[in-house]
Amino acid sequence: MPVRGIRGATVSDADHPEAILSATRELLTSVCLANPSLRKEDIASVLFTVTNDLQSVYPAQAARQLGWDSIPLMCAMEIPVPGGLSHCIRVLIHWNTDLPQEAIRPVYLGAAISLRPDIYRTDSMNNKSEGV
Repeated sequence: MPVRGIRGATVSDADHPEAILSATRELLTSVCLANPSLRKEDIASVLFTVTNDLQSVYPAQAARQLGWDSIPLMCAMEIPVPGGLSHCIRVLIHWNTDLPQEAIRPVYLGAAISLRPDIYRTDSMNNKSEGV
């Protein structure tokens, strides 16, 4: 069975444990809703990264709070690119699935939508955001 990647990102309101954990739980829940055939037992591993302005808690703790107890989780620091999005939490979920990569839905929430302008655009006529 192939391993596919699911990407996602969000931002935390502050470098405070509950703000980071809440944003991460929302991101993981949104990824699961966007990919309804995703089951915990099919997740090979998960990599979280945070920008250097988030240091008060590991975002992987939010996955544990959601019951992702037997999944290998890893946290790392993002490269501090000048002008990059601050307070950003990113995730890469390695998923054992027969789905083609094109069928997998990435999730970017809040200000993190700006990281993927290729999949999120503003429809100026309807004044709404579209994306996956």
